[in-house]
Amino acid sequence: MWTDCMTMRVVITAILMLSAAPTMRAQSPVDSSLAAYIARIRAVDNHTHVNSLAPVDSESDALPLDGLPAFPLPDRLRSDSPAWIAAYRALYGYRYDDLSASHMNELRAMMKSVMREQGNRFPEWVLDRIGTEVMFANRIAMGPGLAAPRFRWVSYVDALMLPLSTRSERAASPDYRALYPLEDRLLGRYLAELHLAKVPGTLDAYLRTVVTPTLERQRREGCVAVKFEAAYLRALDFGDAPLATARRVYARYAVGGVPTHSEYKDLQDYLFRYIARESGRLGMAVHIHSLEGAGGFYRAAGSDPLLLEPAFNDSTLRGTTFVIVHGGGMYAAHTSAMFWKPNVYADISMMSVVYSPTMLAGILRGWLTQFPEKVLFGTDAFAGGPDAGWELAAWIGATSARHALAIALTGMMRDGEISRARAEEIAMMVMRGNAAKLYGLKLN
Repeated sequence: MWTDCMTMRVVITAILMLSAAPTMRAQSPVDSSLAAYIARIRAVDNHTHVNSLAPVDSESDALPLDGLPAFPLPDRLRSDSPAWIAAYRALYGYRYDDLSASHMNELRAMMKSVMREQGNRFPEWVLDRIGTEVMFANRIAMGPGLAAPRFRWVSYVDALMLPLSTRSERAASPDYRALYPLEDRLLGRYLAELHLAKVPGTLDAYLRTVVTPTLERQRREGCVAVKFEAAYLRALDFGDAPLATARRVYARYAVGGVPTHSEYKDLQDYLFRYIARESGRLGMAVHIHSLEGAGGFYRAAGSDPLLLEPAFNDSTLRGTTFVIVHGGGMYAAHTSAMFWKPNVYADISMMSVVYSPTMLAGILRGWLTQFPEKVLFGTDAFAGGPDAGWELAAWIGATSARHALAIALTGMMRDGEISRARAEEIAMMVMRGNAAKLYGLKLN
């Protein structure tokens, strides 16, 4: 369990790290007792790409970005960022302010020593160190070390929208050329799991024998939500395509040929709503990527959550819970407009890693002033290379998110908008309570 001593050490480390940043020097002091309260909350992390203990873990993301053409990283994701050094210190006792070769060799030895010592419990050890009770794992399949109840599965379903040839789609962008084949491969895996060699000849058969059985299997195996990474492949403007149109497109190309973009969009639009409806029927939430990246050819305008409003307004989808993952990023204000929908939520994953706490606090304050019950904590913890395991991004995201939440709630208290008791209540909601209610989690 996370002791109060460990909790305060993380808080102090975070404050020291953040106070050194120029963007923080003009920031009003955070209420220290509120910050300490937030640091003690055992969180539910709504979105990560945590690695299993498999020697070669290739199932942590349906669309790994390492195959994309080179693109620049935001400052806080670069290997020499102070945030990463702070994470090395907090998790592994790193003693230096630089990343020289000799110091990195010492760090690597310490990392290996910790992993050997923890063995199969390493992922849970990380959760205890960062104060997280439950971590949602966006993965193709779960793996060793990622057992419930500490880790919960979120599957990928974009491949189910792509039963036809994607040859024309992938030609539209250098990023698409790398990403669409990954979806083709995942669909092949889903078909093989159903003992099918190819997709059926009609849309009705595809829905009955592929889509619904795949979702049902995932639910039986513990899946709590499904994830669409669609913004990496197309815009989020999912229209309400008629069934007759979708049937016609599917039947024409299921046996061969390449659909036009407009034809394929109609089929995808229909399948998106079908998958979302079935997920809701099965009790799984629908997570949708909405952020301004990543990738040098990524189309940021296509990730605007306002594009999802027609789907959110679909009366047949009111039985499905939607979560705008990454909170829309640069479109965070548009996300707040979607909170008016009764079944729409958002998390702060990735923003908690890429944005400074001050920047994230501004977003949080806007959201929490209106809909505090709709906001979920998240990190988007991911492995960034051999020296940057998922645990480091998890620490950075958790530490920055707690600090940003403290900044936002301190400002609301000082402006007389909320009491201290309400600030603590909201903090508990964001860090764990909202997720517990949304997913029906039984937390300690």
